[in-house]
Amino acid sequence: MNKPKKSLGQNFLTSVGAVRKIVETALICGGRTSDIMIVEVGPGRGVLTAELVKKFDKVIAIEKDRDLISFLNEKFASEITAGKLKVVEADILELDPITLDFQKFAFVANIPYYITGQFLKQWLTADKQPRFMVLMLQKEVAQRIVAKDGKESLLSLSVKAYGEPKYIETIKRGSFYPIPNVDSAILKIDKISKRFFRPDRYINVDEGKFFSTLRAGFAHKRKFLAKNLETNYLDKQKIENAFKTCAIGSKSRAEELGLDEWRCLTQNL
Repeated sequence: MNKPKKSLGQNFLTSVGAVRKIVETALICGGRTSDIMIVEVGPGRGVLTAELVKKFDKVIAIEKDRDLISFLNEKFASEITAGKLKVVEADILELDPITLDFQKFAFVANIPYYITGQFLKQWLTADKQPRFMVLMLQKEVAQRIVAKDGKESLLSLSVKAYGEPKYIETIKRGSFYPIPNVDSAILKIDKISKRFFRPDRYINVDEGKFFSTLRAGFAHKRKFLAKNLETNYLDKQKIENAFKTCAIGSKSRAEELGLDEWRCLTQNL
């Protein structure tokens, strides 16, 4: 049996209950199982893979660890022969979305936690986006992503600009081998698209400018938002006018604004 590699952030999921909850959530998001390709990242020993191939017609398991490829090919030989599963040796962070040769796909995965930020950025902003994601994440990260007005962050707003995140369930650290130092959580991000930037034919928000505004606003957490924005937008009068147009208080802080307010700011700065 292959031992988990710390260098790859491997903590293999062992909880049957957690696996079932992940698959159940994916089924709710995915609708007809024949219409969508499920992409699993880091299948490890195939505990989640085994349930996915039972419920979905097409699954691709992307594994970076070469030592696990032959194990997975042997374990799922019949599913591979039947065309239900394909095991691919690759680094998900180096995979070009355009190379995924199917129209509809979604991620269902227990990803290594150290790649969470890069993974979300790469695939949420891609020209070819997944329809949804059901991910096992570090609990604290999942909580930050679903934070409401008053506790927003650069991370939460970046995710919400592309989809609808929902905290599904806490998964205790004992559900993995080896046991990690933190608890985990199942998070789904549904209805992924770029509609936020093009809500109707009259509005077209520049994606790059939106994130530049976000980064400027969150640059110094203890400062008021207006002061942070002065770093990027030197025209104080323009900032004041934008705040007035968007009904934002002069003493507001970045974490207090919701997604629509940030879009309004971007349009008026």
